[in-house]
Amino acid sequence: MSPAELLVLDDIDSTNAEARRQAEAGHAGPIWIAARRQSSGRGRRGRAWSSQTGNLAATHLSVTHRPPAEAAQASFIAALAVADLLDHYVPPACVTIKWPNDVLVEGRKISGILVESGPAPSGGLWLAVGIGVNLAHAPDDVERPATAVAQHLAEGVMRPPTLDEALPVLAEAWTGWITRREALGFEVIRDAWTRRAHGLNAPAVARLGHETVEGVAEGLADDGALRLRLADGSLRLISAGDVFFGERA
Repeated sequence: MSPAELLVLDDIDSTNAEARRQAEAGHAGPIWIAARRQSSGRGRRGRAWSSQTGNLAATHLSVTHRPPAEAAQASFIAALAVADLLDHYVPPACVTIKWPNDVLVEGRKISGILVESGPAPSGGLWLAVGIGVNLAHAPDDVERPATAVAQHLAEGVMRPPTLDEALPVLAEAWTGWITRREALGFEVIRDAWTRRAHGLNAPAVARLGHETVEGVAEGLADDGALRLRLADGSLRLISAGDVFFGERA
């Protein structure tokens, strides 16, 4: 696997938007597009993503010939790469992952991941995996409590990393997980994700577009869907939606 190019921009609307523009212009990657400041960062379901200077905002762009459902599993790989990045700067025992790809430190959100794709001019799908990590600052105006690396530094770590320091660490972790997935399949990703998982074997509420369901979160299905065991004993697979752990409807 050839190493990805690292492109760091000073100011941009969003790294995912730039990845889309480059993909539609024929850039097949692999390339990391990072920005010191985003004016229009985006999260899942069209939510805004706060992008303060000093934090990490980056998108990995590549072209894949995997089916769309398999390509979307890149969100789990991204979460594991972020967790590996955080292990360098905060106590690893504090780092967990909430389904599908929210990375937490001491139960507070520290990262957001947004996967987008489209038809590549050369064939296959372009895949843009956007990653935001709160390195120096955490936003206040968010639905769930957020935090930053600066608030949880491990013993011996004097300050949070800069974007230029964190991006190569993230890129190396990403490449490692991609290589494992290529060699061993999604199972290796699922098992690693499960070891990091927050809220498994406990009550969970899934708010879907047209209904709310509750049960016990059992783990990942083979395709990455959340296995939710309902009160009547039936199994519900949650592929998309907002899931809240440790809660009841």
